Amino acid sequence: MEELKVLLTSMLPVLELRASIPLGLFLGLDPWRVYLLSVLGNITPVPIILLFFRKILEILKNYDVFSFLLSWIYRTGEKRSEIVRRYGPLGLTLFVAIPLPITGAWTGSLIAVLLNLPFQSAFLSIFFGVLIAGFLVLLASLGVISIL
Repeated sequence: MEELKVLLTSMLPVLELRASIPLGLFLGLDPWRVYLLSVLGNITPVPIILLFFRKILEILKNYDVFSFLLSWIYRTGEKRSEIVRRYGPLGLTLFVAIPLPITGAWTGSLIAVLLNLPFQSAFLSIFFGVLIAGFLVLLASLGVISIL
């Protein structure tokens, strides 16, 4: 049951690895098991976002009730995309690897969609970013390093 909590928490936007790894350690799970579950859970929504998010945005544009949400999505993606515009796939990896709020796999996927990055390049960049971020959060949660 604890493993499922870690896996599901890592799938959630905003929380992602930053919450699932400390949660798993708090629940007494093995650190490497927590890391693997968190990476697996965090990367799971990425292909779905990369493949379908643009279509979802197009559908939502037809409904005024979603105008605020769409405006926020586009503003957030635009504000956060500079490193990706400048450095391409490496920039996307670095963006996702920084374990701070609004820099994880969800926002990285959003940026990739908004910039029309190819699926394979975007997925691999985000995957490597998630691996790095997870390792940094694990080390910080274990008290080995300080992120802030």
